[in-house]
Amino acid sequence: MKISKLYYLLLSCTILAINAVQAQNQIGIFDNNSDIGDCRIKGFSEYSVENQTYKIGGSGTNMWFGKDDFQYLWTTIQGDFILRAEVKFLGTGIDPHRKVGWIVKNNLDANSKHVNATTHGDGLTSLQYRREIGGETSEVISSDTFPDVIQLERSGNTYIMSTAKYGKEFTSVELKDMELNKAVYIGIYICSHNPEVMETAEYRNVRIIRPVDPDFTPYRDYLGSNLEIMDVVTGHRKIIYKSAHSIQAPNWTTDGKRLIYNSKGHLYNYEISSNTISPLNTGFAINNNNDHVLTFDGTLLGISNHNPDDGRTSALYYLPAEGDSIPKMVTKPGVGASYLHGWSPDNKKMVFTGNRNGAYDIYTIDIDSGKEHQLTYQPTLDDGPEYSPDGETIFFNSTRSGKMKLWKMKANGEDQTQLTFDEYNDWFPHISPDKKWIAFISFPKDIDPADHPFYKHCLLRIMPYEGGTPKVIAYIYGGQGSINVPSWSPDSKKITFVTNTKL
Repeated sequence: MKISKLYYLLLSCTILAINAVQAQNQIGIFDNNSDIGDCRIKGFSEYSVENQTYKIGGSGTNMWFGKDDFQYLWTTIQGDFILRAEVKFLGTGIDPHRKVGWIVKNNLDANSKHVNATTHGDGLTSLQYRREIGGETSEVISSDTFPDVIQLERSGNTYIMSTAKYGKEFTSVELKDMELNKAVYIGIYICSHNPEVMETAEYRNVRIIRPVDPDFTPYRDYLGSNLEIMDVVTGHRKIIYKSAHSIQAPNWTTDGKRLIYNSKGHLYNYEISSNTISPLNTGFAINNNNDHVLTFDGTLLGISNHNPDDGRTSALYYLPAEGDSIPKMVTKPGVGASYLHGWSPDNKKMVFTGNRNGAYDIYTIDIDSGKEHQLTYQPTLDDGPEYSPDGETIFFNSTRSGKMKLWKMKANGEDQTQLTFDEYNDWFPHISPDKKWIAFISFPKDIDPADHPFYKHCLLRIMPYEGGTPKVIAYIYGGQGSINVPSWSPDSKKITFVTNTKL
């Protein structure tokens, strides 16, 4: 049957109208905002596209007993999730019981069943909940006070609230056997605890994460990816690209103009000024893992490519940083797997983790002669080596003390010294170009120290170049591929990394 041009025109207009309505209602990653309950002063929610931050204002008598009043910026979701944000009240406030946080509800009614991760103006922090419609509100009080990072996670009928003052570790409380609908409303909110007063708050680094299924198979089942840039001093983060594919290991070019990341064996350029993406041509090397490293002067790009002529064993190659050239092989076939992590400042050597004689140790290799020099001799795993900008020191991670911890040694392998000592598993030390900081990723305390798995609650931390107490700079859901390669901006002010969620 022939369909008229008028039909297509009407259909197009309808689609445009629907899209226009959706665009008008959507506020950042949220669908809409609402005053829940009896709010005498109309609330508001705003989103800054430039800063990816939210400002919300609201009134309301309380969020307790059998009903709630608050301004709600919400969206909908099904299944398990992780909600995270950093929040601060704006202004000194009127009532010490004003509240901000995340709330999960079955519907938009004031008396709905809910779970509420909240902090108050007086510092009280608790996981509040209403088990029945119109029922009394109960709470699990946290020992944490005055946090500015609030995370709420659902796993089945279990809810976990984790909070921290930015830069510190999480304190967590748990609520079990709390039945809400599979499909729920989720969002951030504010309640003034005074119907005659408008309170406001700012939320930044707001993330809604859909975690991996518990039965996923690593290296077969992948989540989507967020490519992020963070200001190291302020902790402010921006998502610059979202992909349904697994993208991994971004590093910054020395001119500061682009990022290089890998996905599905290929490398890509991300032009920061224009937000454009293009393939980085590595010739026959199309089975690259996430160990690609630029020289300190930015002229050469080293890669670890799985050699099809050597049983797909990872081998080291290099080529001009702009690509479009045949990579030159550095390691010899048959010697064992080799994973690149760094260059010497004079561009003459690579430092890598090599599987030789049944153990993974750290080696350097002369790129012209292919001569290898072993630096560590451990039955346990040594990995992640990287030269300091002056070439005098190599930083790495090792399980030799029982946990995966950061170490350093002289460039010739002498004076191997441990740098981190807590219960986390620390990987991939990256030295800032100004030689002031070491950035690294810390995996949970309960994982296999020799593993750096996908899709875990991880911390990005920094410590002084000379050593000292680490400080948290980002709370992330990620792991493998998040920050495997040198990822500092040339001015040492920012880093780039990847986080994960179902998309």
